[in-house]
Amino acid sequence: MYLTKKQEAILRGEEGWAKKKCLEILVGLGEIYGADHLIPITSTQISGVSYKTLGEYGLQWVESLAPAKAAVPSTLNPAGMDLSLWSEMGIPEDFAEKQMRVIRAYESLGITPLCSCTPYLSGMAPRFGEHVAWSESSAVCYINSYLGARTNREGGPSALASALTGYTANYGLHLDENRKPNVVVEVGAKLSGLSDYSALGYYLGKILQQGVPYLKGLTFFGSDEAKALSAAAAASGGIALFHAEGFTPEARSDLSGLERLHVDDVVLKGVYGELSTVSSGEVDLVAIGCPHTSINELRAAAALVKGKKVAPSTKLWLFTSLTTKALAERLGIISKIEEAGGKVYTDCCMIVAPLERMGFKRIVVNSAKAALYAPTASKVDVVFTTLEDCIDIALKGRVS
Repeated sequence: MYLTKKQEAILRGEEGWAKKKCLEILVGLGEIYGADHLIPITSTQISGVSYKTLGEYGLQWVESLAPAKAAVPSTLNPAGMDLSLWSEMGIPEDFAEKQMRVIRAYESLGITPLCSCTPYLSGMAPRFGEHVAWSESSAVCYINSYLGARTNREGGPSALASALTGYTANYGLHLDENRKPNVVVEVGAKLSGLSDYSALGYYLGKILQQGVPYLKGLTFFGSDEAKALSAAAAASGGIALFHAEGFTPEARSDLSGLERLHVDDVVLKGVYGELSTVSSGEVDLVAIGCPHTSINELRAAAALVKGKKVAPSTKLWLFTSLTTKALAERLGIISKIEEAGGKVYTDCCMIVAPLERMGFKRIVVNSAKAALYAPTASKVDVVFTTLEDCIDIALKGRVS
């Protein structure tokens, strides 16, 4: 692999131990995947933030990198709790102490503590063709597909290494030849809400696993729809890029000779049943925001609960970014949700929060990604359904 004189100097330790170790990680990955050189990046988004997933050894690793500083603008994935309202959530104090240590460690490295899986909704939106190093799988798929930026699906350590050096290895989806579609997906199903797009993404990831699907037949595909589909496709498989005809910037390829897959209403209906582990009974928590909700989603939830009350035995939690919540507060959206008994939390989500230590046994979600991860991540039963049904269940306190 070709390295510049500056990069060679970093490897010799001339810019400190931390940068040396970080560049060794990137060079090692580059050699494994056949990269010819390292390329400069403009931003990073780093996973491994919740203490639940990072653990003690991961925390010690992040702390050991100080006093190095980020070379490019960098943000974090969701933590395991709302950094301000963790006590209100019912987070155990010992977990909160460790979680704040994690955040302080990243802050000491010059990384912005915007803990969100949707930084592209908070001002960190890379431009078409821009090279970045992001690690949240849903965000990776979204920016590659909907924005046309370029990133591989980085792990937490490699994204952090890129943050401190300003480089990534030139392989995978940074290269033109790897961004071409290899399967055409004919979408014949009627997609009537974000949960349907999430179900479609789950099915694509499960069936295709890898590769670059080209979607035909979508009649509408905005930012929220792209977010929902991206999250599920990346969670159930390894999809990090798709093209949607008429909607995404790189959907202009020759499709002749490609394998074809058809998705109809029966397929989507099957996803809801497959991901729901229970079909009736009382519910502890209705959780919305995996990925973090947009302002439009918060507005829709507020409209559904207006003039109503969440059941006393059930919690309604919505998760969003710090910046989106601030805007929603200004617009009066948060107050409407809270008047109904719901709560809006930032910095975290239901998947990386320690739900198993907080007494939750059964949750309802409108995200296929959350429905897929929750049973194993938090040892809970789950119901996957639409936003409208989520709110209705929160008001009744049960699935019937």
